[in-house]
Amino acid sequence: MPLEYLHTMIRVRDLDAAVEFFTLLGLRELRRRDVPGGRFTLVFLATEPGAPELELTHNWDHDADYSVGRNFGHLAYAVDDIYAVCERLAAAGVAILRPPRDGHMAFVRSPDQISIELLQRGEALPAREPWKSMSNQGEW
Repeated sequence: MPLEYLHTMIRVRDLDAAVEFFTLLGLRELRRRDVPGGRFTLVFLATEPGAPELELTHNWDHDADYSVGRNFGHLAYAVDDIYAVCERLAAAGVAILRPPRDGHMAFVRSPDQISIELLQRGEALPAREPWKSMSNQGEW
């Protein structure tokens, strides 16, 4: 059997905020597991059952922010309309750190500062305002 991609795990400080963010992005919660003995909760999200999953790990006793390491890289998702997704995220207060000026790629960050790359599925959309004139902000 060939290698099968299962999931990517990220640690989150505020589980509700993380689930809300990734749901807004277009994922849905598939399952959740509380592990009282280990004092953590696992939440698995995906676009649909059987698709690659994102595992959110919430350690109950960890209140501090997790350090942000650029060596992690980013999670990448293909979207049907990059402008519509960025508009939805911006309307919810998410900063678009690398706007989709080219109609093809954008970057945002989750509430736990995980870098998320959004890629237009198929050909790039024609460049349009306000995205075309926006500058990058922060790190992505």
